[in-house]
Amino acid sequence: MSALALPLIGATPASATTATWNLEAEGQRICVQGGWDWTYALAPVSGSWSTPVEVGIRDLPPGSSSLGGDTIPPGTNERDPVDGGLTVNGFVFMSLGAAPVGEYTAEIYATDGERTETDSMKIVYKERCW
Repeated sequence: MSALALPLIGATPASATTATWNLEAEGQRICVQGGWDWTYALAPVSGSWSTPVEVGIRDLPPGSSSLGGDTIPPGTNERDPVDGGLTVNGFVFMSLGAAPVGEYTAEIYATDGERTETDSMKIVYKERCW
């Protein structure tokens, strides 16, 4: 009898949805000289999902602003089994204002309305980026 009950322990009810997607922003880093009116960062989502996943960015340096992000429609996105590559299906857009030389940490996020994942992005202001 206990062998029959064991597989049910921790089972999810049929009506609940389980998110099987992941944000794959992978700790990006950009260098900025002065500021940029418009730029973007990658916000790919992998796995599979049945509701739209919205991506965005927050916690930008002072004087900067988010210009929005993509809404990724329901679907799947898996790594290539040969080279491990992943199709970039999400982008976030921003305007980076002038800021003092230094490092700032912004946060890229993805949400399906029930679950949110985040990844940090370093924004480094330097006198010269090369």
